[in-house]
Amino acid sequence: MARRSQICWVTVTLALFLLSLSVMADDVVVLTEENFDKEIDQDRAALVEFYAPWCGHCKKLAPEYEKLGESFKKAKSVLIGKVDCDEHKSVCSKYGVSGYPTIQWFPKGSLEPKKYEGARTVDALAEFVNNEAGTNVKIAATPSNVVVLTPDNFELVLDETKDVLVEFYAPWCGHCKNLAPIYEKVATAFKLEDDVIIANVNADKHKELGEKYGVSGFPTLKFFPKGKKAGEDYDGGRDLDDFVTFINEKCGTSRDAKGQLTAKAGVVETLDTLVKEFISAGSDEKKAVYGRMEEEVEKLKGSAARLYSGLYVLFGELHELHLKMGILAML
Repeated sequence: MARRSQICWVTVTLALFLLSLSVMADDVVVLTEENFDKEIDQDRAALVEFYAPWCGHCKKLAPEYEKLGESFKKAKSVLIGKVDCDEHKSVCSKYGVSGYPTIQWFPKGSLEPKKYEGARTVDALAEFVNNEAGTNVKIAATPSNVVVLTPDNFELVLDETKDVLVEFYAPWCGHCKNLAPIYEKVATAFKLEDDVIIANVNADKHKELGEKYGVSGFPTLKFFPKGKKAGEDYDGGRDLDDFVTFINEKCGTSRDAKGQLTAKAGVVETLDTLVKEFISAGSDEKKAVYGRMEEEVEKLKGSAARLYSGLYVLFGELHELHLKMGILAML
């Protein structure tokens, strides 16, 4: 029982540490059947998007709407919210939602909305909200996390220590334009991974690069993994989750679509085995097991080593401290 308690204590410690590394928050308020009336019927106006997760138009609107939420997050007189109509059907039915996305404006203190009929761009939405609410909010400029490649810096792709996903695109390509906001979110999700690069190259302008890698249509996506720089075609889906799953599998990362660490983050099987062995070992054996843990940590490469190895190396010291605290408590 004591050993099981120790393992649980270690698991909780690691989980709390990893949780502290993931602090990204939504700027658009998530509305539900439980909180809708409370959030909307307040001393502030609200713009609400009624959407469905499977809706293509909703997915296209999502990055624009998130920019809107980010820009208005400090405007105390306005709430930017959204409702998942697949999950909260009663709310959407109450407000006559019959297609997605539906965007409605709720004046301050009112549950009687009017439908937004304007363009679905962040600039048009912001202009509407400013006019209705009497605010003067400017759209926040969001720096891109996609690395722009040219013949002068394409050597980044050939760096043997990096996993690189490259989009070959043309500015006039409609499919490329549709992919752009999704691709930006992919880059944002993995921006903290030093060994992962999400990049694009204007293959219409830099035709020699497209020709070199056999690009015959746009967009073409190719993955250049560590140690294999010939490039391989990416043939997966083009939704955000599809890209995230692909990169996690190929690069050994553990990020979700918002860039947060998943439950798998920090788990290294060989080190987990040594942790259990360390806990079970007698006092004379712990030093040797701890030394093996340090040896395994030295084998880790790249950002995984920097992010996770400290947890395992520190574990031995924390464990010993935990035991000492237990002994002191019994005195």
